[in-house]
Amino acid sequence: MKLQYALLPLFGGALAQDAPHLSHDLDAIADAEPSVVPGAYIVEFEDNEDAGSFYGDLRSQNMEAEPRLDLSYSLFKGCSFQLKNTSDVEVAAQRISEMPKIRKMWPVRIHEIPKDELVWAGNAEAARSSLRKRQESGNDTFSPHVMTQVDKLRAEGFTGAGIRIGVVDSGVDYNHPALGGCFGEGCLISYGTDLVGDEYNGGNAPVPDPDPHDSCGSHGTHVAGIIAAQENELGFTGAAPGVTLGMYRVFGCNGGASDDVLLAAFNQAFEDGSDIITASIGSASGWSEDPWAVLAQRIVEAGVPVTIAAGNGGSAGLFYASTAANGKKVTAVASVDNTETPFVLSGATFRAGNGSAESFGWQDGFPPYGNVSLPLWAVSNNTEVEDDACSALPDDTPDLADYMVLIRETWTSCSLPEQAQNIAAKGARYIMVYRSVPDAPIAVDVQVVPEIISIGMVTSKQGAEWVRLLNEDKRVTVDMTKSSQAPVFLDFIPNTARGGLLSEFTSWGPTWEVDVKPQVAAPGGNILSTYPLNLGGYAVESGTSMSCPLTAAAYALVAEARGTLDPSTLERLFSSTASPKVWAEGSSDRLAPVAQQGAGLIQVYDAAYATTILSVASISFNDTDNFVPSASFTIENLSSEEVTYELGHLEAVTMYTFKEGELYPASYPNPIADAYATLEFSESKVTVPAGGSKEITVIPTPPSGLDEKLLPVYSGYITVNGTSGESLSIPYLGVVGSMYAVPSVLDPDWVFVSNWSEFRLPKVVENTVFTIPYPTDPTGRPQINASYPASVIQLNVGTTILRCDLVPHNDSANATAGDVSKVAPIGSITTFPIEYTSRRYFISAFTGMLADGTVAPEGRYSFRVRALKIFGDTAKEEDYETVETVAFEIVYT
Repeated sequence: MKLQYALLPLFGGALAQDAPHLSHDLDAIADAEPSVVPGAYIVEFEDNEDAGSFYGDLRSQNMEAEPRLDLSYSLFKGCSFQLKNTSDVEVAAQRISEMPKIRKMWPVRIHEIPKDELVWAGNAEAARSSLRKRQESGNDTFSPHVMTQVDKLRAEGFTGAGIRIGVVDSGVDYNHPALGGCFGEGCLISYGTDLVGDEYNGGNAPVPDPDPHDSCGSHGTHVAGIIAAQENELGFTGAAPGVTLGMYRVFGCNGGASDDVLLAAFNQAFEDGSDIITASIGSASGWSEDPWAVLAQRIVEAGVPVTIAAGNGGSAGLFYASTAANGKKVTAVASVDNTETPFVLSGATFRAGNGSAESFGWQDGFPPYGNVSLPLWAVSNNTEVEDDACSALPDDTPDLADYMVLIRETWTSCSLPEQAQNIAAKGARYIMVYRSVPDAPIAVDVQVVPEIISIGMVTSKQGAEWVRLLNEDKRVTVDMTKSSQAPVFLDFIPNTARGGLLSEFTSWGPTWEVDVKPQVAAPGGNILSTYPLNLGGYAVESGTSMSCPLTAAAYALVAEARGTLDPSTLERLFSSTASPKVWAEGSSDRLAPVAQQGAGLIQVYDAAYATTILSVASISFNDTDNFVPSASFTIENLSSEEVTYELGHLEAVTMYTFKEGELYPASYPNPIADAYATLEFSESKVTVPAGGSKEITVIPTPPSGLDEKLLPVYSGYITVNGTSGESLSIPYLGVVGSMYAVPSVLDPDWVFVSNWSEFRLPKVVENTVFTIPYPTDPTGRPQINASYPASVIQLNVGTTILRCDLVPHNDSANATAGDVSKVAPIGSITTFPIEYTSRRYFISAFTGMLADGTVAPEGRYSFRVRALKIFGDTAKEEDYETVETVAFEIVYT
């Protein structure tokens, strides 16, 4: 059976943020939602069909279409196009979807480039000068690598050599020395292409170029460095510096990337021989049926692992899986915060007595430092002092004009300008502040004290070292270099707050059909990597955009070590050997939910040398309606000796999807329920001979005593501990309650008619009259400043189909006041129906134009909004939830 094509809303999304009623976490939601290219579609052909005959058929039926992309590939044969000069877009699209040669049809959606957090970026001028390492060491001490055991595999000589990773992103600054400095055969970045050009914004026509250089962005350069940065001035490398990279540019200088371009990029990366494909791109979905997710699944099934970032919508709470990470068999990657926070400072040196020069890092302030060499003098010899220089200095203080005066920062006893004023009273002109907390130095400002001509800041650790040396009566001389000319100094501060724990921004699963998402987690918070040379050369960023490429690189290392690139094998190895992390919020000592972290933090050395293989990567027991009463998995022993395995169970935090009394999913952190599943195993201990295997059956009992209406999601880990020393686990999750019977797919109080022209989109009263221009735009695009009726719809959970139909209220329709449920609609408003959408807000102006290109007559109408329940049957009326708005009247001018 052919599936109906879908349209997405053209007008809305961001406008929801202005509505006073819409009080949920719209920042996370709006940032992650895809938009649509009006009138643009993707079609997949049946076998033995092609684009030439398709466009011929359109012409024979008097439908004009402008080709966008030819998508004729081995795994996907189709094309994308833009309907032109078509007054009845809805009818035309429906006719196209019903053509015998069309297997499936989708609208062209746009995915914005991820909004990762830029923590720090280098100085462009300094990036071209000689840089400086924090330390000289042959060992890999880079904390993301230590956290994931990459350092151990690298110590054994594994670099990912011979493996090709295709990166779909914003392109790359391949001129960067740490990325090889070139593009083409023999270079680190040896293949790839620019599919779009600089002017592309997601909606206009791509202008391809064979050169994937990123002339205006930064995202892809940072991603590429995480995978494969070569030795560089800052002393770190990518996780797999021996791989060969292919870069596929899908973003222009502004805007997003459309589905058809992503399809082309993934297909091209596959056909160019990529062994692994990775993308740190996505939009909220929760469904695996969109074209990009479908293709990603096919690529995995064809033998190429695909890793995709889970998304940065963590504040939106449960059930916010991103596409195409939510594709079946795709490895969705969550984020863990780095155990160390890297930061880059200006470099300088000091000497203690007659000792050799030692490097340190400092942050310039206002006014800045120039080139100067000064002896150091500390106001206090106590590094715990709370009021350093907060009062007048003693009378026996020397003339400080030719000293660099060291003071400890204070935020409570006095202000920094007050400290500076007290020091200046003794002739001081140069100040160096050291931090009172173990955090990165910041730029401080004392320009209100004219006597001070330079100020800077160092870490608390550096300040303490200098005070110690001065207390030992050693003369400390500091040699400063103007910050724009100074070498770069890399330093790290331990992340004692959230280091090693799940990042707050990481998006949550599961999918709407309760598939386990994400699969694994990797460091993504505060990650140092390469950056375009014109933007500073190096940067620290946070996002699942960072954890995803690290996982792709880790796949390459393990593939090299084990000699296999089989996606299922790698997924199961990474899942079973991952380290589940504890819940970061509150005082609970239980593990974080599987819906947040998947199997946990990847451990690549364990994955590379595991001699026990589990047959599944995860288990979903689904919801109560679709409960899986038992599941089986096989333990395979690849070692040369028999191993006895003990089966066990670790509970993870159970979380409610909804808060009591609310119909929209709760924002992170969701309410916690103190109830957990229990598991029964067919055998609690089994002995498996060398080369043998054993099947285990697990029978779950979901937690009891929970409020099913709040849709609690329970999870945990099946543990498999062997006498060989291996400790493995399988993540599982399930839902207590019915996904079909969630309290409300559509909240009646949040489906209403508003006035499009009013900024805060208030609800209108019954029988409001809207005098509007007669519609002429077939897409239904509203005219500026016109007072159109607007449909405002809050979709509380995802749905496979959402409709907004126009229902007449008049005598000829035999409608009675307040009862129009039996009256047939005259059509859908433009931009509807919508398929496979996540929970979100839809705000659409109704101009009088219907989706089929006809104009509604003047008269009284209401909007009938219908959403199919999760797991519902499109053919069953009872599987839809329906809300009818108040009546309104339209009059044309």
